[in-house]
Amino acid sequence: MQLSHKDNRFTSKKHPIIIVCDNINNSPNLGSILRLADAFNVQEVRFCGENIPIGRRMQKTSRSSEKNVVFSNPDSALNEIQKFKNSNYKIIALEITNNSHPISKISLNSNQSVVLILGDENYGISEEILLISDVITHIDMFGNNSSMNVASAAAIALYEITKQQNNQ
Repeated sequence: MQLSHKDNRFTSKKHPIIIVCDNINNSPNLGSILRLADAFNVQEVRFCGENIPIGRRMQKTSRSSEKNVVFSNPDSALNEIQKFKNSNYKIIALEITNNSHPISKISLNSNQSVVLILGDENYGISEEILLISDVITHIDMFGNNSSMNVASAAAIALYEITKQQNNQ
Protein backbone atom coordinates (compact mmCIF):
# COMPACT_ATOMS: atom_id res chain seq x y z
CA MET A 1 0.00 0.00 0.00
CA GLN A 2 1.29 3.45 -0.88
CA LEU A 3 2.14 5.60 2.15
CA SER A 4 0.70 9.07 2.58
CA HIS A 5 2.96 12.08 3.06
CA LYS A 6 2.26 11.92 6.80
CA ASP A 7 3.04 8.19 7.05
CA ASN A 8 6.40 8.12 5.30
CA ARG A 9 9.32 6.57 7.14
CA PHE A 10 11.97 9.09 6.21
CA THR A 11 14.16 10.66 8.87
CA SER A 12 14.56 14.41 8.60
CA LYS A 13 18.14 15.60 8.18
CA LYS A 14 19.33 19.03 7.14
CA HIS A 15 22.09 18.87 4.52
CA PRO A 16 24.82 21.53 4.42
CA ILE A 17 24.16 22.43 0.78
CA ILE A 18 23.56 25.86 -0.71
CA ILE A 19 22.21 25.79 -4.25
CA VAL A 20 23.26 28.80 -6.33
CA CYS A 21 21.35 29.21 -9.59
CA ASP A 22 23.21 31.26 -12.20
CA ASN A 23 20.48 33.10 -14.15
CA ILE A 24 17.93 30.27 -14.26
CA ASN A 25 14.83 32.12 -15.40
CA ASN A 26 12.18 29.51 -16.17
CA SER A 27 9.44 29.55 -13.53
CA PRO A 28 8.71 25.80 -13.59
CA ASN A 29 12.44 25.06 -13.23
CA LEU A 30 12.65 27.43 -10.25
CA GLY A 31 9.67 25.71 -8.64
CA SER A 32 11.11 22.27 -9.31
CA ILE A 33 14.44 23.28 -7.77
CA LEU A 34 12.64 24.51 -4.66
CA ARG A 35 10.73 21.25 -4.46
CA LEU A 36 13.99 19.30 -4.75
CA ALA A 37 15.62 21.54 -2.14
CA ASP A 38 12.78 20.67 0.22
CA ALA A 39 12.97 16.93 -0.60
CA PHE A 40 16.72 16.84 0.09
CA ASN A 41 16.38 19.33 3.00
CA VAL A 42 19.15 21.64 1.82
CA GLN A 43 20.28 24.70 3.72
CA GLU A 44 19.31 27.36 1.17
CA VAL A 45 18.65 28.25 -2.47
CA ARG A 46 19.86 31.44 -4.13
CA PHE A 47 18.22 32.36 -7.43
CA CYS A 48 20.81 34.80 -8.79
CA GLY A 49 20.24 37.25 -11.60
CA GLU A 50 17.98 40.03 -12.73
CA ASN A 51 14.36 39.46 -13.70
CA ILE A 52 14.11 36.06 -12.03
CA PRO A 53 10.38 35.18 -12.17
CA ILE A 54 9.69 34.40 -8.53
CA GLY A 55 5.93 34.29 -8.36
CA ARG A 56 2.75 32.32 -8.90
CA ARG A 57 4.01 30.02 -11.70
CA MET A 58 7.06 29.11 -9.61
CA GLN A 59 4.88 28.46 -6.56
CA LYS A 60 2.53 26.24 -8.56
CA THR A 61 5.41 23.92 -9.51
CA SER A 62 7.05 24.06 -6.06
CA ARG A 63 3.82 22.76 -4.47
CA SER A 64 4.28 24.97 -1.40
CA SER A 65 7.98 24.10 -0.95
CA GLU A 66 8.74 27.83 -0.97
CA LYS A 67 7.22 27.86 2.52
CA ASN A 68 9.78 25.30 3.78
CA VAL A 69 12.96 26.33 1.96
CA VAL A 70 15.05 29.42 2.65
CA PHE A 71 15.60 31.17 -0.67
CA SER A 72 16.72 34.57 -1.90
CA ASN A 73 17.25 36.49 -5.14
CA PRO A 74 20.69 38.18 -5.13
CA ASP A 75 21.80 40.00 -8.28
CA SER A 76 25.09 38.22 -8.97
CA ALA A 77 25.91 34.52 -8.77
CA LEU A 78 29.61 35.38 -9.05
CA ASN A 79 29.43 37.64 -5.99
CA GLU A 80 27.54 34.98 -4.03
CA ILE A 81 30.05 32.27 -4.86
CA GLN A 82 33.04 34.48 -4.06
CA LYS A 83 31.69 34.73 -0.50
CA PHE A 84 32.37 30.99 -0.10
CA LYS A 85 35.76 30.86 -1.80
CA ASN A 86 37.85 30.83 1.38
CA SER A 87 35.45 28.90 3.59
CA ASN A 88 34.83 25.28 4.47
CA TYR A 89 32.35 24.98 1.58
CA LYS A 90 33.35 22.93 -1.48
CA ILE A 91 32.20 24.83 -4.58
CA ILE A 92 30.83 22.36 -7.13
CA ALA A 93 29.76 23.51 -10.60
CA LEU A 94 27.43 21.17 -12.49
CA GLU A 95 28.48 21.69 -16.11
CA ILE A 96 29.91 19.66 -19.01
CA THR A 97 33.36 21.07 -19.87
CA ASN A 98 36.69 19.82 -21.22
CA ASN A 99 37.90 19.22 -17.66
CA SER A 100 34.70 18.18 -15.87
CA HIS A 101 34.55 14.86 -14.01
CA PRO A 102 31.58 12.48 -13.71
CA ILE A 103 29.55 13.27 -10.60
CA SER A 104 29.82 9.62 -9.57
CA LYS A 105 33.61 10.11 -9.27
CA ILE A 106 33.67 13.17 -7.00
CA SER A 107 34.58 12.52 -3.39
CA LEU A 108 33.13 14.36 -0.42
CA ASN A 109 33.75 13.97 3.28
CA SER A 110 30.87 13.15 5.57
CA ASN A 111 28.74 16.26 6.07
CA GLN A 112 31.04 18.27 3.74
CA SER A 113 29.45 21.70 3.22
CA VAL A 114 28.73 22.26 -0.47
CA VAL A 115 27.79 25.10 -2.77
CA LEU A 116 26.13 23.48 -5.78
CA ILE A 117 26.06 25.76 -8.82
CA LEU A 118 23.38 25.24 -11.48
CA GLY A 119 23.50 27.15 -14.76
CA ASP A 120 21.22 29.03 -17.10
CA GLU A 121 18.95 26.78 -19.18
CA ASN A 122 20.52 27.93 -22.47
CA TYR A 123 24.04 29.10 -21.65
CA GLY A 124 25.05 27.09 -18.59
CA ILE A 125 27.36 28.43 -15.88
CA SER A 126 29.40 31.52 -16.69
CA GLU A 127 33.13 31.09 -17.41
CA GLU A 128 34.04 33.37 -14.47
CA ILE A 129 32.21 31.06 -12.07
CA LEU A 130 33.72 27.92 -13.58
CA LEU A 131 37.18 29.39 -13.02
CA ILE A 132 36.65 29.82 -9.27
CA SER A 133 34.86 26.51 -8.68
CA ASP A 134 36.67 23.81 -6.69
CA VAL A 135 35.16 21.02 -8.78
CA ILE A 136 33.46 20.97 -12.17
CA THR A 137 31.31 17.89 -12.56
CA HIS A 138 28.88 16.50 -15.08
CA ILE A 139 26.31 13.73 -15.33
CA ASP A 140 27.29 10.99 -17.75
CA MET A 141 24.71 10.63 -20.53
CA PHE A 142 24.47 7.83 -23.04
CA GLY A 143 22.06 9.07 -25.71
CA ASN A 144 22.31 11.59 -28.51
CA ASN A 145 21.51 14.67 -26.43
CA SER A 146 24.36 16.34 -24.58
CA SER A 147 22.25 18.13 -21.97
CA MET A 148 19.22 17.65 -19.77
CA ASN A 149 16.73 19.85 -17.98
CA VAL A 150 18.38 21.79 -15.15
CA ALA A 151 15.90 20.55 -12.54
CA SER A 152 16.45 16.93 -13.62
CA ALA A 153 20.21 17.45 -13.41
CA ALA A 154 19.80 19.06 -9.98
CA ALA A 155 17.91 16.00 -8.74
CA ILE A 156 20.70 13.65 -9.82
CA ALA A 157 23.39 15.91 -8.33
CA LEU A 158 21.56 16.32 -5.01
CA TYR A 159 21.05 12.58 -4.77
CA GLU A 160 24.75 11.88 -5.31
CA ILE A 161 25.94 14.65 -2.97
CA THR A 162 23.59 13.74 -0.11
CA LYS A 163 24.40 10.04 -0.55
CA GLN A 164 28.06 10.85 0.01
CA GLN A 165 27.31 13.21 2.91
CA ASN A 166 25.26 10.50 4.63
CA ASN A 167 27.37 7.40 3.98
CA GLN A 168 30.90 8.27 5.03
